[in-house]
Amino acid sequence: MTEDPVLTEQLRLMAKYVSEGVPVLVVTCTGGERGSVLNPKLQGDKYIEENIHEVRAKEMDEAREILGIEQEWLGYVDSGLPEGDPLPPLPEGCFALADVEEAAGELVKKIRAFKPQVITTYDENGGYPHPDHIMTHKITMVAFDGAADTDKFPEAEYGAPYQPQKLYYNQGFNKPRTIALHEALLARGLESPYGEWLERWKEFERKERTLTTHVPCSDFFEIRDKALIAHATQIDPDGGWFRVPMEIQKEVWPTEEYELAKSLVDTSLPESDLFAGIRENA
Repeated sequence: MTEDPVLTEQLRLMAKYVSEGVPVLVVTCTGGERGSVLNPKLQGDKYIEENIHEVRAKEMDEAREILGIEQEWLGYVDSGLPEGDPLPPLPEGCFALADVEEAAGELVKKIRAFKPQVITTYDENGGYPHPDHIMTHKITMVAFDGAADTDKFPEAEYGAPYQPQKLYYNQGFNKPRTIALHEALLARGLESPYGEWLERWKEFERKERTLTTHVPCSDFFEIRDKALIAHATQIDPDGGWFRVPMEIQKEVWPTEEYELAKSLVDTSLPESDLFAGIRENA
């Protein structure tokens, strides 16, 4: 499960599991209506600025085809990222102001129809504190348990009950990975795009997350880049995403990281597979 039209850190993981024959569904909670055009090559394009929702939907279609996944929209309106001091109020009707139980119910419908064994989402901080990321976390936590609860979400309205078995928080942008790549680049005499990231980490004093699951994904880094570039309004192909040579990425940090938040199956930590404990009992 994700909120952003850009799937970022999960792309290579999805490609890996698709290659193994695992069906993958991305539920996108908003249409990115208040998103900015981050690619400098497209900034100032009036058509894109006036039709950002439609443009991003087409970008998602292209990325979905590249990855071979399924994707559905939850239908909520982007909240935007409030900026300033004090922060301005969130816009009326946006996703972050939706009723949590109601929005979770819409997600329950998707879960009961698709029947995922594993769900991934943002942690309680949203990865970074975007209000829609945090809301995505909230509704996913309710829906994970609620998908099996016919008292809260009756079958007649939400579909037949179903219980997913594991829930993970996406932790692809973790500090150990960032430090490892930063130091590897400097050791080779190359410029690192991560210096500012690490300085911001000091400012925020964020609590380090527990990385429970390290999934080898290096064979899928190239397809990740193709899917990222498909999100042209948000990704500059000459930007920081692509400044780390592929061979260094594969050598220094060939895995994708997750934090196991809930499990209804027995598993041993650390894991190397989101389906650990599920495959063994299949």
